[in-house]
Amino acid sequence: MKRIEIFENGIYLTFEITDEQQIKLLHFSALPFHEEDLSPATGTHSFFMTELELAGFNCPDEHHGTKYTGTAPGCRLKYKDLTDTSDQIGRLITVTQYDEPTGVETVTVFRFFTGIPMVRTWTVITYKGSEAQTLEYISTFKLSGIEKEGRLPQDDKITVGVCHNSWQREVQWQTYDLPQLGLAQSIENGRQRSSKAFGVTNAGNWSSKSYVPMGYIENRETQSALIFQIEHNGSWYWEIGDHEGHLYLQLSGPSELESHWWKVLGTGESFETVPAEICAVKAADGFTAFDNALAALTRCRRAVRRRNNDNERLPVIFNDYMNCLWGDPTAEKEYPLIDAAAETGCEYFCIDAGWYADGFWWDEVGEWQVSEKRFPDGLKPVADYIRSKGMIPGVWLELEVMGIKCPLAEEALRDGHIFMRHGKPVYDRSRYQLDFRDPWVIAHADRVIDRLVNEYGIGYIKMDYNIEPGIGTELNADSPGDGLLGHERAYLAWLDSVFVRYPKLVIENCSSGGLRMDGALLSRCSIQSTSDQEDYRKYCTIAANSPIAVCPEQSAVWSYPLSDGDREETVFNMINAMLLRIHQSGHLANIDTQRRSLVKEALSVYRKIRKDIRTAVPFYPIGVSHFGDEWNCLGLRAENCVYLAVWRRDGTNESITLPLPFLNGKSAQAECLYPSFAEEALSLEGDRAEITYSRGYTARLYRIKF
Repeated sequence: MKRIEIFENGIYLTFEITDEQQIKLLHFSALPFHEEDLSPATGTHSFFMTELELAGFNCPDEHHGTKYTGTAPGCRLKYKDLTDTSDQIGRLITVTQYDEPTGVETVTVFRFFTGIPMVRTWTVITYKGSEAQTLEYISTFKLSGIEKEGRLPQDDKITVGVCHNSWQREVQWQTYDLPQLGLAQSIENGRQRSSKAFGVTNAGNWSSKSYVPMGYIENRETQSALIFQIEHNGSWYWEIGDHEGHLYLQLSGPSELESHWWKVLGTGESFETVPAEICAVKAADGFTAFDNALAALTRCRRAVRRRNNDNERLPVIFNDYMNCLWGDPTAEKEYPLIDAAAETGCEYFCIDAGWYADGFWWDEVGEWQVSEKRFPDGLKPVADYIRSKGMIPGVWLELEVMGIKCPLAEEALRDGHIFMRHGKPVYDRSRYQLDFRDPWVIAHADRVIDRLVNEYGIGYIKMDYNIEPGIGTELNADSPGDGLLGHERAYLAWLDSVFVRYPKLVIENCSSGGLRMDGALLSRCSIQSTSDQEDYRKYCTIAANSPIAVCPEQSAVWSYPLSDGDREETVFNMINAMLLRIHQSGHLANIDTQRRSLVKEALSVYRKIRKDIRTAVPFYPIGVSHFGDEWNCLGLRAENCVYLAVWRRDGTNESITLPLPFLNGKSAQAECLYPSFAEEALSLEGDRAEITYSRGYTARLYRIKF
């Protein structure tokens, strides 16, 4: 037996190479490895580093149900090699395993980023045998023994965090203990017997329609935690379960059982899993393990994404849709909005849905030509007017779909450019799903982008996506899930090519709001729509929680002052977005002078603090927000200060105490940044703050310097 100990960026890893020449991942934590944490009764037999399922092989695991434990030939993979190198990004560890009877070889990569307690990991499987094999499942990351630190029973110390998601109710963070998940410990004769795992999954192209592809595991006894995301824009799966007396965590992309994915590998062929990022942290510096986990994941997301000026500058976007034109733009309606947006300080102006259609446009989309009825002189004069006002013009697109009444639809259907299953076209909401593996589709998409950028001077695209085509396509694929994965990877490659041609172009990722809020798209697109929520009073919960799923500088939050509102409504609306990415809307040309001046004031404050937002990390003094909460608070911690957005909805509690233990022993000063008329001060008393709002639906923005 041999142990390999690694410490990098605050993470302790321990590998074990057994006498049977198998490699096990014994430890991945912010705390050091201790031999005594391993129970002799249960051992480390189940600590396989990679789970791999090929068709036609016997699973030896007892009562495993549909858990991915004891997979075959995964359970018999042999250790071949471990390399440990460094480059300009950070440390790089690769582990090679093989199964001689099948001719399978796997290479698992652990990519460190200097200064961040994270690992980006993926596995490549290569088949070197003579007869084709069908791959049904392969893990991206597997860690066993996540309960072993500390002395308390696992039911008393383990918390699992899940990010539920839904249209207009995005980023609903919930935590559970193990019994709540049906994983209560039950030991008989020293063994845990269970056929159950708690699985979180997505099948389809809306990657976050039910859950954001991330999760969290905390040991409350040791105040240490893991937080992770699966970096994929389609089908994915993670599970936590028990195996031979230990809890395990397993992450993967698509799989046969969950998402109708399998892949046939011929001699010499390889398959690479979707990547994942895992951060290991502990409570420290007056912040909880959860807050430090979010800080690490935020820095991780910044490290893996495309470098771009948009996330450095954080310009303010005006979009004419929400509580404004509602997808019914005309040149006549746009000009006064352009004037008002420019006067208040917006820097981009996006014409949303409807600019390409004379009437009802839903099932006719696909050509993306300007409607002469809506814009008699074309789009260019409007775009030029936007630029004359010091803003960059943008438009809404939905390039992955084609309406069934689009003039191009007959050709797309006839020549197989769309998703098909069971020999039939895949419809959803009167649209076809275009297949980005197809050169015809790529050429079509390129023509649209080239025309908008080169003919109209468009510098911003709101790239929306409003259908769910299901498990995938059978065309040119081993399985529907294989077709879907190929499409998704081709779409990402197409986005990469667009940014090579147009490096200054800003593309917003939108899918009916936040239904594709994932690390793969956010590593390309510099801004993410968080919601289609139309009620600003509910939006504060989505806004406050959005940095759990998205970096603050990428988290686009609507602010849409109502035509018939008052000044507190306007302030509440603006504070929803002021610590994130302002997505301004509302009938700015129609609201009164006082309220428009409050919008202008908010944008002025935002321009002064956005240099901190781009590097700040989130924290939650009173916990994450829920839709039923009366009080909500989002904090951002920057280098020498913290920002606090504090909202009060309707209720009976006029005051709130914010625990701020990181201020203990520090000299600090608090100020209200917005609005200037505010009389509600934040009173600091040692390591806590006291706030009183005398009326409901009040919000304020504070800064604490120390």
